[in-house]
Amino acid sequence: MKQFILKRLGLSVVTVFLVAVIVFFLTHILPGNVARQYLGRGATEEDLAEFRRVFGLDRSLLAQLFGWIGDLLHGDLGQSMQYRGPVSDILLPAIGYSSKLAGVAFFLIVPISIAGGVIAAMNRGKKIDRAITVGGLSAAVIPEFVWAIVLVLTVGVTFHIFPVSAFPDEGDRSLLNQIWYLILPSISLLLVLFGYIARITRAGVIEALESDYMRTAVLKGLTRRKAVSKHVLRNALLPTIAVIASQVPYLIGGLIAVEIVFNYPGFGTILKGAVDARDYSVLQSGVIISSLVIVIFQLIADILFAVLNPRIRQKVSE
Repeated sequence: MKQFILKRLGLSVVTVFLVAVIVFFLTHILPGNVARQYLGRGATEEDLAEFRRVFGLDRSLLAQLFGWIGDLLHGDLGQSMQYRGPVSDILLPAIGYSSKLAGVAFFLIVPISIAGGVIAAMNRGKKIDRAITVGGLSAAVIPEFVWAIVLVLTVGVTFHIFPVSAFPDEGDRSLLNQIWYLILPSISLLLVLFGYIARITRAGVIEALESDYMRTAVLKGLTRRKAVSKHVLRNALLPTIAVIASQVPYLIGGLIAVEIVFNYPGFGTILKGAVDARDYSVLQSGVIISSLVIVIFQLIADILFAVLNPRIRQKVSE
């Protein structure tokens, strides 16, 4: 098990390093003069040279790359060209806002999707099963930003059930009120991710229901409900864990789109502004932080899958 974890850690480090290199070069091959873009047409050559010196753009690309990676390893995210301040001061508050939205969305998506999959499996072939599977997969083909716009126009504007904004601009800013404002954007993400997670859960539950240990549990006198809660869910939810972790990249991408629609001051909004302004430091640091989150969640999922699955534990220990 120790070797398994160390191997996954090594792969995670290599992945993040490759992402850092790719992102660095992609951001620096964009056409245009960054110094001229920020200082304007009236800037002199001395002004342009000073701008490039301050932000390290006068060095070679390799020197900039290794300097940037070295700063990252020391916890320095650099200086923002757009905001003229430390990148950490810009990204950390935005990460906090996005974490709240991701947390609310996560606690809606996971239990509702799993419950939908279990209900569909327990009613296999019935109308409710078809409604959940077909409805969920149909909703998944519509992008989250489209759902966000539809929900704003219907649930928010027409019926006034939820606020159309994702952040209380003034008044009560308690945690509960902030969560209330985040429900509508979270539903946008739920509609996209529900179908896939519910489908995988349904398949795992059906397979477990048809297993020998389920038949044995029923023969021993356990009711079907108790047998499902005691034996089926533990085994059926194994693939669901991996699926939920695999959806983290999609969730992060969905957050960016939803935050823009709802004008939410989160991570995605800051990254979009960095792309528009060609703010290298903010954009590069933002992508690295996103990749770290994705890699960490995938690593956790791999470890949990190995812990819960005896066959994987046995294979790892060999």
